[in-house]
Amino acid sequence: MTGTDIFWILLIFLALQPLIRQKALEFGRKRLIGKIEQSRGSRLILLVHRQETMALLGFPIFRFIDIHDSEEVIRAIHLTDNDVPIDMVLHTPGGLVLASLQIARALARHPGKVTVFVPHYAMSGGTLIALAADEIVMSEDAVLGPVDPQLGQYPAASLLRAVAKKNVADLEDRTLILADQAEKAIVEVRNSVRGLLADKFSPEKAEKLARLLSEGTWTHDYAITFDTAKALGLPVSPEIPREILDLMEFFPQPVRQVPTVEYLPFPRRTKPS
Repeated sequence: MTGTDIFWILLIFLALQPLIRQKALEFGRKRLIGKIEQSRGSRLILLVHRQETMALLGFPIFRFIDIHDSEEVIRAIHLTDNDVPIDMVLHTPGGLVLASLQIARALARHPGKVTVFVPHYAMSGGTLIALAADEIVMSEDAVLGPVDPQLGQYPAASLLRAVAKKNVADLEDRTLILADQAEKAIVEVRNSVRGLLADKFSPEKAEKLARLLSEGTWTHDYAITFDTAKALGLPVSPEIPREILDLMEFFPQPVRQVPTVEYLPFPRRTKPS
């Protein structure tokens, strides 16, 4: 074998390495999903969004809940018998209200127990989906978020408050139209949240939570921690299985040339005295 042959073999191996690594991740992920389903006797559905990087240009692509996601999740729910529990892993910054509500309502209609696992974060539309679950199992370091609607770059609640401080005669038609849309969006999301909570709380409690989460009580990226969620009365539990956390290792964030976080990936134990 000549040096040229070795060079081309090495070049082909380097070109195929990302594909081989991706296939190994997919195989490991499916094997662990099957193991969890067998041990829990459930259907496991994952909704995981990572920031991805284009192969050639290197620009970040931000993933979020969209209609394709809702179609896939609903298809998985329909393939599940009524008496089979559904476990769903959520790791997402949120996304389209329509898609999130479609998923949430499909989960709420499932007769079997629905458990949502939040290893790290499920914000906005992710929280909307979590509210449909019978139980929300979150790491004590994980967070949920408010579900107040956003109109483009503006929070709907803030837009209404800003307009209320102005003289209507001084406002442009576009601003008034946005305010009208903001008011409708808040009412629609509040009603949807109340509907998702109706079978878990009294009507008064469901209404209070729906207003708190949808009417701009906090900024849209406010972190609702485990303790805060528990204080609100949400059905949360900190007992997240190790296997669920292990699943996230099969969804690696694209590696940058210089990592921003680095450590030796081994357990560090106290030395015996």
